[in-house]
Amino acid sequence: MKEVIQRKLFDYLLKNKIYNFIGVPDSTIKHFIDQGLKRNKILIATREEEAIGIAAGMSLFLEHSEEIISKSQSNSLVFMQNAGFANSISTITSLVQLYQIPMIFLIGWRGFLENDAPEHTKIGKIQPKLLQALSLQSMVLDEKSWKKSCDWALKLIRDGKSCALVIPREFVD
Repeated sequence: MKEVIQRKLFDYLLKNKIYNFIGVPDSTIKHFIDQGLKRNKILIATREEEAIGIAAGMSLFLEHSEEIISKSQSNSLVFMQNAGFANSISTITSLVQLYQIPMIFLIGWRGFLENDAPEHTKIGKIQPKLLQALSLQSMVLDEKSWKKSCDWALKLIRDGKSCALVIPREFVD
């Protein structure tokens, strides 16, 4: 995905009330991350499970006012590469899905290209199956309909559901 689109993607999500951007850097989404760093809106984690835990905590922050406790409207997005997504399956099922914590996962899809590095090939091939196995609704982002995909994801988290937006890695480094 081109640099300008990744930057617009970040700004669009921020404008539409995604306030917490937490994750592990991935060169597939480097311009998205850079845009967030420039806006001082990104928290970098060392592991994907850590990022998910932080995002869950930020989303579940409870506000106390006049003896009424309500969930915060602090929506979160967790960004990662797909190998990290695979590593975090237990955290997703035992925390995010079990407690129905809505968040968006932004996943860089390494191994999307057949000629990608060998360590990305297997995980790239099974990426769609992992999302299906978790019953995690997902959309693959492209440069023409990225905004429509974002609107879909924003509606899902407003409805209390998690989802994934996947960015195919279209280069080999």
